[in-house]
Amino acid sequence: MATTGRPLLRDIESALGTLRRSERKVAELVLAQPDRVIHMRIVDLAAAAEVSEPTVVRFCRAIGCKGFQNFKLALAQCLAQNTSQEPFVLSELDTARDYTYKVFDATMETLAQVRDTLDLDAIEVAVDALCNARRVEFYGFGASSPVAIDAQHKFFRLQIASAALSDPHIQAMSAMSLTADDVVVAISQSGRSTALLEAMDHVRESGAVSIALAPSNTPVLARATIPIPIDVASPDEESYTPLPSRIAHLAVIDILAAGVSKMKGEEVNRHLNKLNRGLQSLRSND
Repeated sequence: MATTGRPLLRDIESALGTLRRSERKVAELVLAQPDRVIHMRIVDLAAAAEVSEPTVVRFCRAIGCKGFQNFKLALAQCLAQNTSQEPFVLSELDTARDYTYKVFDATMETLAQVRDTLDLDAIEVAVDALCNARRVEFYGFGASSPVAIDAQHKFFRLQIASAALSDPHIQAMSAMSLTADDVVVAISQSGRSTALLEAMDHVRESGAVSIALAPSNTPVLARATIPIPIDVASPDEESYTPLPSRIAHLAVIDILAAGVSKMKGEEVNRHLNKLNRGLQSLRSND
């Protein structure tokens, strides 16, 4: 049974009588175990409901979702409405404990939502492209610039020639110099930066692959060869709030780096061990 505060589940419950029998099996599983379904891949949900994957897709569309990932995003938002903390608001009466817990709670909630709605198929394709790239460049402006720098540091250690670029002119010139063997990762919290869109146009003309980390239904994501939607609540611009999209982007960069490290295997492990041994001399023993 759908509960108060969970509109998607109420919609599914209302649609039960109009669904095909196979689609109804999916619906009943979702209604019975929404907290379990949110962690499933499409193949897992199909197996649990004893239906085919196309049936799961038809179910998603029958309840008004564009596809499986859109359904998972809607379900995650639905469950969050019922279980999430109050919106992040600082008060003059907050103690250090109050605002510390508020920041951690907001961050953990964001990470859980992004984890549960991440397009894992896109992650696999992106990891493969990054692992085989001659060169990887990370583009980001403003708050996305530190994410690009962090990404460059991680991939440099994985023996992949990489750069982090935040100047629009240098991005444009670099994008024009890429080849089909190169990959660009465009990082944007708004998904609408005009300078980044121009750079991505140059990337496309050069024949390079572009991976985008940006909100759904934005121009940056639409320009990408491999779009990875990251949807989080927008911060309140009139007062200080944490920037959850930056944290989410950092986590997804870690996921991509972990995937590349796994694919490269023992070779990259030996290199990382060599780096760690070499850096020991730069650390104090006190």
